[in-house]
Amino acid sequence: MSKITKKEKQTTIKPGQDVVASMANDFKAELQSLIQELPEELIIDLEGVEMVDSVGIGVMIATHNSLLKTGGKIKVINVAEDIFNLFSTMRLDRHFPIEKK
Repeated sequence: MSKITKKEKQTTIKPGQDVVASMANDFKAELQSLIQELPEELIIDLEGVEMVDSVGIGVMIATHNSLLKTGGKIKVINVAEDIFNLFSTMRLDRHFPIEKK
């Protein structure tokens, strides 16, 4: 279960564990629930996350696409160096902001 904090039009979700296939369905359900609330900005805080696999990346891309339809945006923060390099290689940083730790 992720830690979720809300203030005004900004919602932050912190999975607190690796974003991989074994937890992706639960994480995706949490994100979809938050999207229903129409946040202007959804922040995914990856503090404490050491690994993101292809399924986890897919969940983030799907969230980004869903938010675009509602006029919202996504931002990923506290990204470990290895994960940041992976996101950059995949050019995800051209679609939404990604900030290193």
